[in-house]
Amino acid sequence: MRKLHLYLLAFILCFIGLGLAYYKVAVIGLPLTASEQAEVWDIEARISFRAKSDSAIKVTLPLPLNPPGYSILDEDFVSADYGLAIEQDNAGRVAHWAKRRAQGKQLLFYRVVLFENEGAVQKPDVVPVYPKAPEYPENLAPVIQGLLDKARQQSADTVSFSQRVIEQLNAAASMTELKLLLKHINRTRNLAKNLSWILAGARIPSRIVRGLRLQDNKEYSELEHFLQVYDGKQWRSLNIKDGQEGLPSNFIVWQIDDDRAFSIEGATESSIQYTVASALQETINIAGSRSAERGFHLMDFSLYSLPVHVQNVYKVLLMIPLGALVVVFMRNIIGIRTFGTFMPVLIALAFRETELLWGVILFCLIVGLGLLLRAYVEQLKLLLVPRLAAVLTMVVLLVAGVSVVMHKLGLETGLSVALFPIVIMTMTIERMSLTWEEAGPAEAFKQVSGSLLVAVIGYLAMNINEFQYMFFAFPELLLVVLAIILLLGRYSGYRLMELWRFRAFARNKP
Repeated sequence: MRKLHLYLLAFILCFIGLGLAYYKVAVIGLPLTASEQAEVWDIEARISFRAKSDSAIKVTLPLPLNPPGYSILDEDFVSADYGLAIEQDNAGRVAHWAKRRAQGKQLLFYRVVLFENEGAVQKPDVVPVYPKAPEYPENLAPVIQGLLDKARQQSADTVSFSQRVIEQLNAAASMTELKLLLKHINRTRNLAKNLSWILAGARIPSRIVRGLRLQDNKEYSELEHFLQVYDGKQWRSLNIKDGQEGLPSNFIVWQIDDDRAFSIEGATESSIQYTVASALQETINIAGSRSAERGFHLMDFSLYSLPVHVQNVYKVLLMIPLGALVVVFMRNIIGIRTFGTFMPVLIALAFRETELLWGVILFCLIVGLGLLLRAYVEQLKLLLVPRLAAVLTMVVLLVAGVSVVMHKLGLETGLSVALFPIVIMTMTIERMSLTWEEAGPAEAFKQVSGSLLVAVIGYLAMNINEFQYMFFAFPELLLVVLAIILLLGRYSGYRLMELWRFRAFARNKP
């Protein structure tokens, strides 16, 4: 009766999981696999600040307007009790939040969904007016004039002239005659604006472009600046750090030639954070619109409706059950011994940050050193909890020491060792030490090797892109994973490793 109950429960879980997935594919129209053609980008601006006591708050945030090569699919504002006004003119768009009274920490969000659209109609650029030469400060005028003269001698056109100016300014620290100008630029802290100011001395039209690089799961604290100069026919983009021409292929233009910047009045401790994530949002939005027209609202409760930074967290969390399934299979069917169930899964998650080879090396290094220290602590005859606390402290010190040493050796990947689950590492050292004392070193090494092997296999399974997409777009498939785990949980037959264990008996069988 109990076995029938288990089989029935597993069938129901599979039926629900596969049924919901089939409904999303057949009725709503979600794709079964990730598609590059349907790739969209979620960009979320998170504004955080602390309001002064009973003060009026004004927040200004520039917004994208017809970014070249992209179209805006959707955008949202989360502003609680704040008044919101959108200002748009030829220069761009700006959001203005306002509140008469606010107290404590405040959060505002702006989220925009973009998709690549090379056929998007772009507003034609207006031919700029050639600027008048600025009246430079008396102490800077000869320095700037000398810089412009040198650039003119080493260039052949507007673009190469601007590149020489950029190169000289970036090398100003080693050029005595430009140190005064460099001090002025460092004081204003806006290299792009100063470049435009200097190029105006040669009557070259220029403007500042601000934007973000579209890289999945990336966070930025400010917009990146590029300089555009007009060569008489079109605007040419230049990197303000090295003068290289062109914008990066993954660059999204947020502002063009607009002096309005992010600002907050009436607050302290203000900051802004841009989070970028890729998704199949375009296909999902189309499917959501189609289901809404039919009166279905299943897509309103999908994971894609969450904030971008929360989505990035769930992309990792949803892979943990798959790692647990790998552990169950390796233990119950293959017969590999491990230290617990969750330790291999957490080590596999840590490998995502360190990469597989470095992760294995760092794991072996820390556990090996930790065992030596644990053997010394054992001589002190401490009780269990103080002993664990002492080992934990030493593991943290080991992690810090390894990070510093590897940094000095130029191995920056080693810094990710800090992301290892420190408590799990401590329990692994403690568990291995006890196994060593009770069952001998062979059994201890067998179990730690099994744990490491399962962690590696779990890492490989959890990093399959198709699985990552399937479990995020169809989280109901985790019910199928649960059903498989339940069925494996009742398996009590021979494990594959026992074929080797009883090989002599099988060989002598009449």
